[in-house]
Amino acid sequence: MNALVKEWMQKAEADYRTASREITVEVDPNWDAVCFHCEQSTEKFLKGLLQRTGIEFSKTHDLEVLLRLALQAYPALEMLMNGLKWLTVFAVAIRYPGEFATKEDAEKTYKIMKECRAAILPLLERE
Repeated sequence: MNALVKEWMQKAEADYRTASREITVEVDPNWDAVCFHCEQSTEKFLKGLLQRTGIEFSKTHDLEVLLRLALQAYPALEMLMNGLKWLTVFAVAIRYPGEFATKEDAEKTYKIMKECRAAILPLLERE
């Protein structure tokens, strides 16, 4: 695995760990942070996969765009599309006033992130 792919994985795993910790908080949880870090982890896993595959991508937070690129090499990942369309909402808007995530949003984003991680991680670890 090349160094840049490894960095994408490290960053994706860091966001995964942050979301995993925050979703368990019982007093004053930050659902916005859970949703944001779930989106970020998934985005970085996708970008790592694209980097590993040699598929160029732009600086985007649109997970649907990234997945469509990845489908060129990994068509089985199509099953992630609906979840990624929904998860993309939490890339930017949730960081600004007027938008707040709920516990239900956090639970859904966490589930989607885990499904994506489970599908992508084995592809990244292949030699």
